[in-house]
Amino acid sequence: MAQAPTEVPVEQTPKSFESSTWATASGSASEKERKENKSFERWRKTLSLITGIGLTPEEFQAEVDKADRKQCELHKERLIKSNKSGGFSKDHGIMLCQNGFFSKKHQEHTMIHEMIHMYDHCVFNVEWDNLRHHACSEIRAAALSGDCNWLREVRRGNYTFTKQHQECVKRRAILSVEANPECPSRTAAERAVNGVLVYNKLFSFAWL
Repeated sequence: MAQAPTEVPVEQTPKSFESSTWATASGSASEKERKENKSFERWRKTLSLITGIGLTPEEFQAEVDKADRKQCELHKERLIKSNKSGGFSKDHGIMLCQNGFFSKKHQEHTMIHEMIHMYDHCVFNVEWDNLRHHACSEIRAAALSGDCNWLREVRRGNYTFTKQHQECVKRRAILSVEANPECPSRTAAERAVNGVLVYNKLFSFAWL
């Protein structure tokens, strides 16, 4: 008598495993889709900011302002502490920073300021690591270049009815001397400026 074929038992995949596998696959797909959407949105926003496509003029300007504020916030400490429109170096001469100028007049005042330093260096043999020498040149440059004219001071929020120019000269000279690598403190800068400040003798180094 023929024997009935033996049935090979088929292993059943546990339902819990099936659902777990599906959830994992679904989660991976969802995470991938989320990342792709995020990348696309970042690309779309960048393109809109560059071209203006998809934005009204008001929205475009608002986005530009937002980006500018973010940049300013990111770099404000460095900008406040070390933003310059120009400088003078005994090794390199006069240096001007184009992105530091807000007007033609500002550029002219900066040029005059630095040319006074250059003149002092050539004529009076200024030792720039000597705070008193540096203070003398900064006093002359601040007083004679236009840095302290009335309108510039009003724009800075500094204005009085008496001795405004003198106070500006002193304040700006102290700030410049304080930035000298050889200056240990603001007190030392104030001492150097106060020690040589003779307002009526701005055209000479005679008081050294």
